[in-house]
Amino acid sequence: MRPLSFRRWYRPAALVAGLALLLGLQLGCATLDERQRAWIFQPGDRVWYGGASAAQGMDDAWIDYRSSAAESRGQAVRLHGLWLPQDDAAAPVLLYLHGARFDVRTSALRMRRMHELGFSVLAIDYRGFGRSSPGLPSQELAAEDAHAAWDWLARQRPQARRFIFGHSLGGAIAVQLAAEVHDEAGLIVEGSFTSIPDVVSTFRWGWLPVGPLITQRFDAASRIAEVGSPVLVVHGSDDTLIRPALGRALFERAREPKRFLLVDGASHHSTNDLGQPQYREAVAELFGIGRPPH
Repeated sequence: MRPLSFRRWYRPAALVAGLALLLGLQLGCATLDERQRAWIFQPGDRVWYGGASAAQGMDDAWIDYRSSAAESRGQAVRLHGLWLPQDDAAAPVLLYLHGARFDVRTSALRMRRMHELGFSVLAIDYRGFGRSSPGLPSQELAAEDAHAAWDWLARQRPQARRFIFGHSLGGAIAVQLAAEVHDEAGLIVEGSFTSIPDVVSTFRWGWLPVGPLITQRFDAASRIAEVGSPVLVVHGSDDTLIRPALGRALFERAREPKRFLLVDGASHHSTNDLGQPQYREAVAELFGIGRPPH
């Protein structure tokens, strides 16, 4: 029932977004950009189904820094995150970057699954989500938040190998972060895409010429070849929100070593769950974490 419920929300939202993009020509560039940011991120403090209960027992993480992004330079920023460490301080750590609409608690089940694979896991809310500083997120601001979380992990676990994980929209943010840092041990992208214009082209109204109007492009395809560590791209075969072909196309742009996992029968939201055995094998093979099942 979850994918059906989500699609009922998503399709009208996509239509509204398309109309907003066209109307933006009359409303001005600033308004167009703000509307796109609101549509793409849909920030708030919503949590999906069992996320709140799954988050219980995790530690709160608070990350304070001053923004250097153009639109908020000098502002004090406070990010809220959930921290699920391993007992071993030398265990690999994973920065988890979530997708749109729901706050970090919705990712708690995925966090626990990655923890089971041997990672300490930090997941954060970007500005505008959950208990983080208020505001309207953007590609630039979310990227800055991801960098701040990456630095926090380095301080917390200076001896551990650090990995980056992004789901859906978070996948594009993860690719950008991995392309810009030089100390990541690996990148995992699940249910993500090549760019926002490419996603828009898959909609029912994708033939409309809105591509040039898109300001929040999240062009992961142009950045993933800059990632210098092993890359794991995962997609569900039945993902109707972000089509598997977009995940495959992103994978094709990545450098070796890399691996693509297509989880049979998985949707946008169930890939991590149904694909756990494949995850375990791939993480062991590509990153040397744990051992694949015999």
